[in-house]
Amino acid sequence: MHTEHDSPLLRLRGLKIAYGGIQAVKGIELELHAGETVCLIGANGAGKTTTLNAIAGVLPIAGGDIHYKGERINAVPAHRRLRAGIALVPEGRGIFTRLTVEENLRMGAYSRSDAAGIAADLERVYTMLPRIKERLPQVAGTLSGGEQQMVAIGRALLSRPRLLLLDEPSMGLAPLVVEKIFEVVQSVAREGVTILLVEQNANLALEFAQRGYVMESGRITLTGSGSALLQDPKVRAAYLGEEV
Repeated sequence: MHTEHDSPLLRLRGLKIAYGGIQAVKGIELELHAGETVCLIGANGAGKTTTLNAIAGVLPIAGGDIHYKGERINAVPAHRRLRAGIALVPEGRGIFTRLTVEENLRMGAYSRSDAAGIAADLERVYTMLPRIKERLPQVAGTLSGGEQQMVAIGRALLSRPRLLLLDEPSMGLAPLVVEKIFEVVQSVAREGVTILLVEQNANLALEFAQRGYVMESGRITLTGSGSALLQDPKVRAAYLGEEV
């Protein structure tokens, strides 16, 4: 008998994704156990974002299987995956720029009807993101990039995720802001949320995650603990800009 603890929360088996006649993901294997933070690194166009979108259900798959909590979810639509606890913070943040910050956050809870639970989760997000609390009535499109990223993370947290898919949270942000964002993500991880992180900044991602997968041209070419990948000469040469 497998308990929930020793069987993976998420497992990709032979996952293939194609669009525009091009095979973007070519049969990958990947797993995440409950409570883990795992990163997916690789060059642009390696298939990382495509993989996250397929897990969230916003892109169809061409082959293989996605298992979540032990069940095959290939045909489950995106909104039902969100209800089941899979939340995606997309690349470019994807917030509603014409709505206020508070309206954006509440959109994360649109499938919930537990008013008291939503109020408690809002308070939790405000504690985690004090800068956002000060900006609740503000139109989200007027916020800085870093604040918009925090709103996007806060909105995802209001769906009470078990699995948080984070796509390029540091994209286009100043180093100090990136540090802030990762502090927030760290506190989310400490609450027991499982995180799959796609990140251009390989150094940051591998220091942050317990394990990592390296993706090249639609395939996983390396996997290991974050610290082992940080020491790997191939990784250092390709993604950390070092001469080996």
